Amino acid sequence: MNFDYNEEQQLLADSVRRFLAKDYDFESRKKIVASKDGWSPAVWGTLAEMGLTGLPFSPDYGGFGGGAVDLMGVMEAAGEALLVEPYLATVGLGAQCVERAGSDAQKKAILPSVVEGKLKMAFAHAEKGARYNLSKVAVQAKKAGGGWEITGEKLIVLGAPVADRLVVSATTDKGLSLFLVESKNARIEPYLTLDEQRAGDVSFLTAPGELLGTEGGALPVIEEVMDFATALICAEAVGAMKFTCDTTLEYLKTRKQFGVPIGTFQALQHRMVDMYISYEQAKSMACLAASKADASSDAKDRARSISAAKIKIADNCRHISQEAIQLHGGMGMTEEMKVSHSFRRLTMIAQQFGDAEHHLARFARLS
Repeated sequence: MNFDYNEEQQLLADSVRRFLAKDYDFESRKKIVASKDGWSPAVWGTLAEMGLTGLPFSPDYGGFGGGAVDLMGVMEAAGEALLVEPYLATVGLGAQCVERAGSDAQKKAILPSVVEGKLKMAFAHAEKGARYNLSKVAVQAKKAGGGWEITGEKLIVLGAPVADRLVVSATTDKGLSLFLVESKNARIEPYLTLDEQRAGDVSFLTAPGELLGTEGGALPVIEEVMDFATALICAEAVGAMKFTCDTTLEYLKTRKQFGVPIGTFQALQHRMVDMYISYEQAKSMACLAASKADASSDAKDRARSISAAKIKIADNCRHISQEAIQLHGGMGMTEEMKVSHSFRRLTMIAQQFGDAEHHLARFARLS
């Protein structure tokens, strides 16, 4: 497998990195996180102007027809910068459900606004007690007049506090289905996650909804979208790992003990080499996950490969983040150092959309 980006992908990744390095440094990010909304409309607008919000969508709706591989460079840059804007929630989850399950009329009504950066979305699926079981959904949808009414509660909905529209999974008489719900028709309890993202618990009390796709046919779509999003956070983890390794190496070169840089100590050199090996392994597995998310026509093969990638990346998230904190000493856990925030994001990625144990069980089941 060729792990190098093509020329267009590399140019896009470089332009995103330049923008984030210039306008999204760590101090700027801290101000955004501390703001009332916890995200920056100006940054979001720039991402849309750069075409990033339209990258994975069909040209029929104003997009560029890209896939997970094309998004890898963007997600790596987001991981390095610790982007908190609702890019994954909108482009990787909510709008993906519309792209893959919606009618042509629904796509025309929603996707152009997503591409232009005018519409933010979230995917409300996780529920209490479901863990990572995608088929366990207690929220109910019932026909009411000419539409549907949604009742129940969803937990830890990434991007919910800033979303304009929600894609909600619910059970009908025919089985698991997807619905479009206006955020204003739901009760959202917002909070800040460990890694400083905006999420919320969402309650529906006979909220009006619009059926998305086929009634009772949502599970394959949900599995496909979650695999796509998992491939994206694998790429994001690679970016966060790169920053963590690079900043730790720089610290070892400058921090002195007994009158010499601690990077001259052979034991610490060995640990640093192991961190970079873990980073390279993660990068290779992220490439595998993205390529399978795009190219695999066999759902079983796609799921098996993406689970394999997530297992390795979850393990390496833990290894690199914890080693970085230990090599920085106590100061590595302080709010003032970006490496402590990268530690939090890597810790969350290791659990997001399934931890290593979950994906190991899925990998074994599909083998």
